[in-house]
Amino acid sequence: MKLLFVHQNFPGQFLHLAPEMQRLGHDVRALTDATNTRTSPVPILRYTHKAQEVDPKATRLGRNFTQMSDRGVSVARHARRMRAEGYVPDLIYGHSGWGETLFLKEVWPEAKLLVFAEFYYRGIGADTGFDPEFQVQGFDQVMIAQSRAAYLAQSLIHADAGVSPTEWQARTHPPALRRMIEVIFDGVDCDRLAPNPQARFTLPGGRVLAAGDEVLTFVNRNLEPYRGFHIFLRSLPEVLAARPEAQVVIVGDTGVSYGSAPKEGGTWKDVILSEVQDRLDLTRVHFVGKLPYDRLVDLIHVSRVHAYLTYPFVLSWSMVETMAAGTLVIGSNTAPVAEVIEDGVTGRLVDFFDVKGWSAALTDALARPEAYLAMREAARRSIRVRYDLRSVCLPKQVELLTRLSRS
Repeated sequence: MKLLFVHQNFPGQFLHLAPEMQRLGHDVRALTDATNTRTSPVPILRYTHKAQEVDPKATRLGRNFTQMSDRGVSVARHARRMRAEGYVPDLIYGHSGWGETLFLKEVWPEAKLLVFAEFYYRGIGADTGFDPEFQVQGFDQVMIAQSRAAYLAQSLIHADAGVSPTEWQARTHPPALRRMIEVIFDGVDCDRLAPNPQARFTLPGGRVLAAGDEVLTFVNRNLEPYRGFHIFLRSLPEVLAARPEAQVVIVGDTGVSYGSAPKEGGTWKDVILSEVQDRLDLTRVHFVGKLPYDRLVDLIHVSRVHAYLTYPFVLSWSMVETMAAGTLVIGSNTAPVAEVIEDGVTGRLVDFFDVKGWSAALTDALARPEAYLAMREAARRSIRVRYDLRSVCLPKQVELLTRLSRS
């Protein structure tokens, strides 16, 4: 088949699927934003999108739709040029999160359209209003969140099918849209992530951490409240006081992926760190910024305990990868995490806001690694059975694309 992937940050969720479809002999191409510098073995085409400034007073609740549909227009115009040059795909698979797929059926009505339906904004029951400390409360916020879903609904209702990576993320969609969605996780390479007793990770100051050391890790794209950075950092003074040999490695940039920046300016790292730094031994807390994937895997392999927190929102790959590596994960007892971690069997769950509970759970896991060995092994088995890239997720994805293109 002729298969076109669409993603402003390609390869994104299609990192493994696009090359696999190419390997199977299909004509595979990708369409992405011209500013995207990521590489892929798949031929990449680039569209140009110049975001227009939006007047919040004029657009009000439609501001999000205006921004996303503007990008959809840019993609559609580029698609029309592709069609004029003779290119007509059999199947389009695009991420709906930025509006890129909105008008592709108008360009290629004969093509099947599959959208990656990662999350559906809701006024009640997900991230909105979850954290009263950093989120404005009230019915206005409910309406704002609900209005953000307009372009997502349009993207899916005009598609032939959708894919969500977890059951909970699929259930954020209304029932009429949920029926269109198949749940297939992106997949993690369990073989590559297999426990490595020889792993080493060098800290910025030159100290080398090895498997077996007392290492606590926290990983996110950006250090922000949506991923529980404030709760984790507030739990550390008691952990470090109780475990004088523990080393904490924090991975993540200082921007904002979700939510908003601090009202007082600066970064969330600075804001939260200012609260606790007088009670922290900062010689044992290492902020390493973003890491290349190979170094991240090394860090996961030397980690004794990994903390993962999130609002009820999109689940991070890093948590599943860490479980696949056989590292103990202590996660927040929020819906997307609880779908993957069975408390006391494949990891530990702690109430998101329970700072003292986090301190106690992390301290115990660092102090008694042998007590959690069975849990770590069970976690790795669970991920291999449910989320392994090669044996589970990739075959399901290939089967879906093949079935949809033939339907």
